[in-house]
Amino acid sequence: MPAFCSHYTLEDIAELTRRDDLGDDTPVLRATSDARTGGYDTICVPLTNEKWKARWKELCILDPEASPDKLAIEQRAEAWRSKPAFFREEVTISRLEEAESLIPLVSEWLQLDAEDDWVRHDAEIALQQELAFASYLNAQCAILPPPSNRTQVGSYARAINACLASIPFMELSVRVPIYDPTTALSGPSRSPSPVESAPASSASGGTPPESNMTTWEMWDTIRTICGYNPRLTLALDLTPPLPHSSSVLDQWLAEPVRHLWLPASAFIANAKGYPVLTKGTQSFIRDAMKLQPNVILSGTRGKKHGRGGEPAYAQYVRHLEKTSPSVKAAQTAGTVENFALGYQDYLQAPLQPLMDNLQSITYQTFEQDPVKYRNYEEAIFLALSEWPNPGKVTLCVAGAGRGPLVARALKAIERSKREAFVYAVEKNPNAYVTLQERHRLEWGDEKVKLLYGDMRTLDVPEKVDILISELLGSFGDNELSPECLDGASRFLKPEGISIPSSYTAYIAPLSSSKLYNETRATKDPKSMETPYVVMLHAINILSDNGGGISGTCGPRIQECWDFEHPRKDAALTEQGLPLTNSHNTRSAKLNFHIPNAGVLHGFAGYFEAVLYGHVGLSIHPDRMAQISKDMLSWFPLFFPLKDPLYLPADSELTVSMWRLTDVRKVWYEWYAEAFLPVPSSSVHSPIWRDSLSPMSPSAETGSFLSPVVSTPTIVTSPLLDVPQLTLELPAQHLEKQKEGVSLVKISQTTLHNPGGQSSWIGL
Repeated sequence: MPAFCSHYTLEDIAELTRRDDLGDDTPVLRATSDARTGGYDTICVPLTNEKWKARWKELCILDPEASPDKLAIEQRAEAWRSKPAFFREEVTISRLEEAESLIPLVSEWLQLDAEDDWVRHDAEIALQQELAFASYLNAQCAILPPPSNRTQVGSYARAINACLASIPFMELSVRVPIYDPTTALSGPSRSPSPVESAPASSASGGTPPESNMTTWEMWDTIRTICGYNPRLTLALDLTPPLPHSSSVLDQWLAEPVRHLWLPASAFIANAKGYPVLTKGTQSFIRDAMKLQPNVILSGTRGKKHGRGGEPAYAQYVRHLEKTSPSVKAAQTAGTVENFALGYQDYLQAPLQPLMDNLQSITYQTFEQDPVKYRNYEEAIFLALSEWPNPGKVTLCVAGAGRGPLVARALKAIERSKREAFVYAVEKNPNAYVTLQERHRLEWGDEKVKLLYGDMRTLDVPEKVDILISELLGSFGDNELSPECLDGASRFLKPEGISIPSSYTAYIAPLSSSKLYNETRATKDPKSMETPYVVMLHAINILSDNGGGISGTCGPRIQECWDFEHPRKDAALTEQGLPLTNSHNTRSAKLNFHIPNAGVLHGFAGYFEAVLYGHVGLSIHPDRMAQISKDMLSWFPLFFPLKDPLYLPADSELTVSMWRLTDVRKVWYEWYAEAFLPVPSSSVHSPIWRDSLSPMSPSAETGSFLSPVVSTPTIVTSPLLDVPQLTLELPAQHLEKQKEGVSLVKISQTTLHNPGGQSSWIGL
């Protein structure tokens, strides 16, 4: 749960010093006691005071007019540089018990990004001195002053990196404004047109004015120079007005936000005079609560608002926490968020169902999913109800496990009032024991016959009408459902039905510093080329539904490939098996528009399956709520990148994915390229991306940034009848010859997992 922290300024501490009821308490201990009485968990105080600032300035900032004895001052400064140390009266905290329940603030006046080399040099020494003292007091975390000079942010980051190396164990949290309000009025920082362009709407694929992420880019520079150190976190300052674009704010939710700095000045008074936040800030805080940050409330003792007093601020933010969708979902039994508590952003290796026999506890976990089995039962019921032939219907459950699909098939048979019989096939010898027990106690020989063996080679006593399987993985085919059903399809009559009848794989580019750190934590190079099953949590999908400036980009989440069962026009042996597995290879090349600057850390993989008719299963983020809400059995698949790939605003990302196979295994390979749209006239040797559709200047403005409707069409799900999900291309854009924009390649990744060298699924 989020912790609440009260910020005490030097003036607040001085006021406590003047009280005559302190007794044996120090001002800091009394502040801690008062804060806890007021409902706070901890306090946040400056580590040093004005006396330290005055001494540092005297030593390090020479005034030629006011310093007649420069040599003496320089000697004292050199003595300090050689052995930095505080005087007792320069620090606000000196006892171990004081530091146990507070977060120290490093001096805000330290200019680690100053233009002057010597100021930066001495500021870094002072920073090391302050952090060493905080570490001496066993402080677990310290909040650093915000960077303020974009041109010297590299120097700021280098100093922080040096502190991370010299101060072990302590977490350093960089205070960064959520947004630079000065950039909100300046418009896009880059335009592919040499002439002044009209503002482009986000719907057209252009960059909205508020998407110039100056402060985020500074943070990205800092954490990159610091090597994504897991002890480097964010104290996100909500003092500036929030931008209007939610996609800009979403970028912060993929970062290690440890603290939210919320000043009283960010609140406004409601009609009754109580402090409240604007709707944009409310929405962001509700979303940020999934990260469980510490909320630092500052300036709440200043009586800025007429009613409520100091407690009103914390009470209001706690109300936002309680109404946060992620918090409510995590506390509601039966939701994915509740089921996945403790597993958010936790990397899990995908199952190897053909090579390994699953444990009973694994089966039990999957069997807790009522949504999946409800949909399976409904699909079987519809198939039975619509089966055109009279008489007995024969079903086969291929991969019966411990029997949940067999039980659901029997319920569907009872509901349909059809005469039917079920064969249950299972290769796991241990699960087969459980099946025998259920067969004896629940089902009997009149309804079910058990068959032990691999569905790819086993023979069944007769051809069946309906083949039912539960072989899907997080990416649809990543647990070898196509290969398994190649063998099991031998069981089907020519007019037979497969449940599922088809499934489709989808991907989306994502940013997540947490997942990037998790994949490299093992120090094994193979871990950076291994797809993982992950309950995605602190992530940001970088793409949008705009067509991009080139007009060639697809939707936010795009289809890779699909599989259908039973396979049509298959070349088979006399035993009904495929000659090779080459028909199950797939490839996709997809174009994504990146509206705001971000860092690509990998790709999220999803699937959607049609069981029968309009009944299906989906973990597609935009459609799962309509198709299989709160389904628990599958988390998405995460394809990591070995090295982060920076993507500027309005860039375009081409992603290539392959599903490959040989006689022993199946594996995935992936690769990405980034392109930047520029006017063709400024590029002597443009690098054109495949399937590029250039765009002509607007007749009204002559700008290449004029609003353009996305050219690709979003394919609607066969499970949904939702017209608004489809974007159709206006006829005038098909007729219009587009010219004037080239895509210049700016970066690329390496090919990941070539030949299945790091990860594969065994046949």
